Amino acid sequence: MGINLGLGPTRRLLEFIGNPQIELTTIHVAGTNGKGSVCAMIASVLQSAGKKVGLYTSPHLVHFNERIRVNGNSITDAEIVAFMKRAEPSILRLQSTFFETTTAIAFDHFRRHKVEIAVIETGLGGRLDSTNVIIPNLTVMTPISLDHMEILGKDLQTISEEKSGILKENIPLVYSEQNPIVEDILLKNAKKHNVETFKIDSTKDISLNDVGTEFLYRDHKYFTPLIGNHQAQNAALTVETIGIFDQNIKTEVIKKGLKTVIWPGRFQRISERLYYDVAHNEEGIKHLIQTLRAIFHSRPIAGLFCLKADKVMDLLAKQMKNKFIKLYVSSDANGLLLDAKYLSKKLNCKGVHNTSVDSVLNGINRLEAQIRKGAVGIIFGSHYIAEEVYSRN
Repeated sequence: MGINLGLGPTRRLLEFIGNPQIELTTIHVAGTNGKGSVCAMIASVLQSAGKKVGLYTSPHLVHFNERIRVNGNSITDAEIVAFMKRAEPSILRLQSTFFETTTAIAFDHFRRHKVEIAVIETGLGGRLDSTNVIIPNLTVMTPISLDHMEILGKDLQTISEEKSGILKENIPLVYSEQNPIVEDILLKNAKKHNVETFKIDSTKDISLNDVGTEFLYRDHKYFTPLIGNHQAQNAALTVETIGIFDQNIKTEVIKKGLKTVIWPGRFQRISERLYYDVAHNEEGIKHLIQTLRAIFHSRPIAGLFCLKADKVMDLLAKQMKNKFIKLYVSSDANGLLLDAKYLSKKLNCKGVHNTSVDSVLNGINRLEAQIRKGAVGIIFGSHYIAEEVYSRN
C-alpha cells in the first residue's frame, strides 16, 4: 500500500461500504502545522458540550488505533478486523492504499457509532487527499508552510493551492494568521467557491509555563495544557471554529474543553526537564525553540534529533544552528528514519554541530547526563520514535 494521490479509488471503496461519509456531520481541518492539535481541541470542546464526537487524525504515535476515536476511545482491534473481513475483497481489487483504507475504516466506524459530529484531519495536502471526499459543515485551515515538498510542490504558492483544495462551494472557512502569499491564495479560492471566510483575531497576554499556556482572546481568558505561543493560536482557531459551528456552546464549555484536551507528542513532559515533540519541519522547529526559550530562558538546551527525509535540510539547519549546548542524532529501531551517521554528516556540513548515537535509548541517556548538569532536554523530529521514547520510562 503506497501513496495514491486522487479521490477516485477512495470513492469506489466508500461506495462498496455504503458511503458512510454522506451520513456524517463533519469539520474538515487542513494546514501544515497544528492540524492535529486543533482537531484534538475541537473534539475536546464538542465532547465537553455533551456531543458524541468522532476524531480522525494521522499519523499515530504508538498504536494504529489512535487514529480513529469516538469520545476519546480508540477503535478496537476487533472492530478493525470486522471491517477488513467485510471490505478486504474490494480493498484488494481496488488496490486501495493504506490511507484510503484507514479513511474508509474511520468513516464506517463513525457511522456505526452514530457520532453527532466527526472532526477530520487531512492526511497530506488537501485537494487529492482521501478525506476530501466529504462535504463538511465547516472547513478549518491552520498555518500553511513548507512541508512534504516532494509531493505537494516546491514552493509556498503550490502548496497553498493544494491545501486550498479542501474548500467546498458555500462551506465557510475559518483560518489562522497566514503568510500573505498563503492568505491571498486562500481568499482567491474562497471567492471562486462562494466561501464565507473567518480569520481569527490576535491572541493577547500569552503566558507559558511547563504545565500549559494561558492567553486572552476576545476579552476571555483561556488555558490549555498544550504549551507554546502557537498553541494559543491553535486554541483561538478552535474558539472561532466552535462559535461558527454551534453558537449555543457557551464560553465556559469552550474553556473546559481547552483545559482538558490531551494531545501527546507536543512539547510533552517525559521526566524532569526532558520533553518530546514531533516537530520536524522549519516552522515546527522554530516554534519548539521559541517555547523552550520562553519557559527555560537562558538554560542550556540539549537535543536528540531524528528525521525521516532530508529534502529541506537547509531550512531545518537554519533553525537549529547554535541553539544547542549538545545535539545528538539517531535513527529509529525499525530503520524508517535517516541513518544517524548520514544525518549527522549533513547537519555538520550545514554548521549544526552534533554527535551521532547508535539508538534513541543511547541518545536519551546522553540527554539525561546533560540535564544533570543543568540543561533542559528535548527529543524531536519524528513520530516514529514515540514508542521508544515512551518505553524508556
